[in-house]
Amino acid sequence: MNRRLLTILLVAFVVAGACAYLVFRIAGSRMSASRPTKITRVVSAAKDIKLGTILSAPDLSTVEMAGSIPQGAILKPENAIGRGAISDIYQGEPILESRLAPAGSGGGLAATIPPGMRACAVKVDQVVGVAGFVTPGMRVDVLVSGSPPGTQQGVQTTVTSTVLQNIGVLSAGTDIQRDAEGKPHQVQVVNLLVTPDQAQTLSLASNLKIQLVLRNPLDTKVAKVPSTEMNNLFMSASEPVTPKRASTRRPRKPAPPGVSIVVYNGSKKSEEKFAAPGGQE
Repeated sequence: MNRRLLTILLVAFVVAGACAYLVFRIAGSRMSASRPTKITRVVSAAKDIKLGTILSAPDLSTVEMAGSIPQGAILKPENAIGRGAISDIYQGEPILESRLAPAGSGGGLAATIPPGMRACAVKVDQVVGVAGFVTPGMRVDVLVSGSPPGTQQGVQTTVTSTVLQNIGVLSAGTDIQRDAEGKPHQVQVVNLLVTPDQAQTLSLASNLKIQLVLRNPLDTKVAKVPSTEMNNLFMSASEPVTPKRASTRRPRKPAPPGVSIVVYNGSKKSEEKFAAPGGQE
């Protein structure tokens, strides 16, 4: 067969394959565009829902979502009514199973406590409470300051010690309490998520001054922090003066006193000194 004819046939075959592939891609894209997308209606928040709120029908709405839906999305409103929110949910946001407490557990702060943990309230002021920056989800260290037991009477020794580290904050807000005269006043209260053993430690620490120290949530390392006394704050930061070394040279014994003799020669007076026995002049 002529070589020129073979070349023409080969080029025609390549062009035909490219055209077929192009037609297949165009037809496939048009078919996928004309294919109806699956629409799913999921339950969403009709308004902003605060942590601990028990959901009711006015709190819920529905929203249409095309394609795949988030894992755990609730499709029927009756599956969400009567359950407590364990985190803040904003208006229009789909409601997920992970954002709600189990059915029958109620609402409020108790529904947000994981099994085996406890919520312990700590009363602080705005300065001690890191000036209002302690919010739910933050991690803090708990410091206490006071006089340790066994301190001698008349000796004022204040010690600060870190009793708990990397503790989660459940909630922070104000509470109404009454003073000694029965008058109500607001106090800052922070609820910490602790284990039963840590709850006992916080109960003892409530008799002392408590301070919360804010930490990076990604920093989970527990450091060994020694206690600090008040006297350490006033110690000089300079290096201590090295005491002078005592001289090893033996002290020289004093020479024994000499003997003086006064000699009178007529009107002249002279004095002669002689060393004592065993001594030098």
